[in-house]
Amino acid sequence: MLHKLILTAQEFFRGVLEDKEEGQGLVEYALIIVLIAIAVIAAVTLLGEQVEVVFAEIVNGLGGNSSVLN
Repeated sequence: MLHKLILTAQEFFRGVLEDKEEGQGLVEYALIIVLIAIAVIAAVTLLGEQVEVVFAEIVNGLGGNSSVLN
């Protein structure tokens, strides 16, 4: 009976430790996503006007009306 209790406790703690590692992996993925978001925001901030002009040229080339180039 004591042996069965010890085995049950071992299985329980093994599951707790595995869950902790999965949670840690999720935190690492979240940090990567945050870093990518910061890089994208920085790129858009630095290149925003140039990208706006490119899209305005595309719109005008397709026959649309863009107020950026006018």
